[in-house]
Formats: sequence, structure tokens, C-alpha cells
Amino acid sequence: MIQQQDNIPLLDIKDLSIAYGEGPPAVKNVSAAVNREAITAIMGPSGCGKSTLLRAVNRLHELYPNVSVNGSIMLNGTNIFEIEAIDLRRRVGMVFQRPNPFPTLSIYDNVLAGYKLNGIGLKRDEKDHIVESSLSSVYMWEEVKDSLHRRGTFLSGGQQQRLCIARAIAFNPEVLLLDEPTSALDPVATSKVEDLLVELKKEYSLLLVTHNMGQAARISDYSMFMYMGELVEYDITTKMFTKPSDKRTEAYLTGKFG
Repeated sequence: MIQQQDNIPLLDIKDLSIAYGEGPPAVKNVSAAVNREAITAIMGPSGCGKSTLLRAVNRLHELYPNVSVNGSIMLNGTNIFEIEAIDLRRRVGMVFQRPNPFPTLSIYDNVLAGYKLNGIGLKRDEKDHIVESSLSSVYMWEEVKDSLHRRGTFLSGGQQQRLCIARAIAFNPEVLLLDEPTSALDPVATSKVEDLLVELKKEYSLLLVTHNMGQAARISDYSMFMYMGELVEYDITTKMFTKPSDKRTEAYLTGKFG
């Protein structure tokens, strides 16, 4: 078991099971404590439950009908299922697989979209500060400061994904969830996003679903390996990649299945 630096883990997942309808559980009795200020990768073959586990952390799975959940997820000592969903999603940001800036909004308004959607009024100087600081955090301010009122869709794919990350961190969340955030990007844009994520872990805790084992090896501090809904192994990334403790993990990492 990975030791936490703090008495209370950032995220403490205990005996979590999630099922859709009458089918078998997509996530089966998963328990894991997620470290602060680190990148934790979730790996595994398609359909193993990694995205379901990720989305459970801000309760996006509840957007689907007939979902049953057992177990708990504690965020800084509070059960997320006892927090209003809208409040939880302010504390747990989400970045999806494909860049999805709001197509009718400017770059400026995309960064602030969460505030508007939540009915939070801001003064102009507050808006300006949030936009500049959020875009600076994703190394975009110098690139777009003269184009803030153009639509975000004019940006390249990599810039659009960094804009989505800026939008997610504008609320200063405690956790940032990323669901294969570079799978739709070219190698150059992927490298820029990976470098950005390594920088962001200084201020945020990142939980990253990736199908790219090389990416997990390059940028994650800890890794989870899931198979058929179960958490097979969870350890320091360098240890898992060099000396996995489970034969199924070794088979996956060496390309023998998945």
C-alpha cells in the first residue's frame, strides 16, 4: 500500500463497485488511496473500467440511467456522495479525450464558462485575473493574449486541449481528472500537454486515464493497472514497470494481452 504524506489521503477509494443496469460490475471492489501533488495513471485494456473509475470521482457516472454504486470515495476526508454534485465538480475538474471548447464562446469566455454556468458573478478585474492566470498556467497567455475574443475553435488541437485544461483549473480544483487527454493529438502537441501536466502536479493532484503505456512511464508518479473491473496492481510507476508484482500486469506491460 502506498503511504500518504498526510494523515488524510487526498482521495481515499474504498470497496467501490459500479454497475450499469443489470450487467456485471464495470468496477469491482476497488480500494486505493491517491497521493497529493502527483500524477497517478490508470492503465488497462479497453473495457476494463478505468474510465468508469475516473468519472466516479466527480460522479459523472450518475449522468447515465440505472447506475448502482456501492462503497465510498473520500475527498479530503469528506464522502463525495454526501456533497452536492455541482459543488463536487467545482472541486474536481475534468478534461476529456477530445478537445471540447465551447464552439460559440471566445477564448476568454471559455476559461470563465464554469463561473457562468454556476451563476457566479465576477467583476471585470476578477475575470481578467482568472483568465490571465489560468492561461498562463497552461503556457498559452503569450500565444493568445491578442486573440482573447476570438472563438476557441480557431486554435490548433493541442491549443484547444490546453484551453480545456485552463477552463478546468480556473476554479482552482483540488483534483484534475484527465480521460486520455492526448489521444486525439499529434506527437508534438502530445509532448506539450505532457510537459504541462508535469508542471501542474506542483499545484494539483492529477488522475490520468491513458491507453499509452509510454505516457504513463514518462510522466506518472504512480500507476494503477485495471483488468476486468478489478484493480490488479497499484504502485510507484518505476517499480511497476520494472518489477510488477502480478503476472497479469507483466503480461499487459510486455504486450502479451490487451
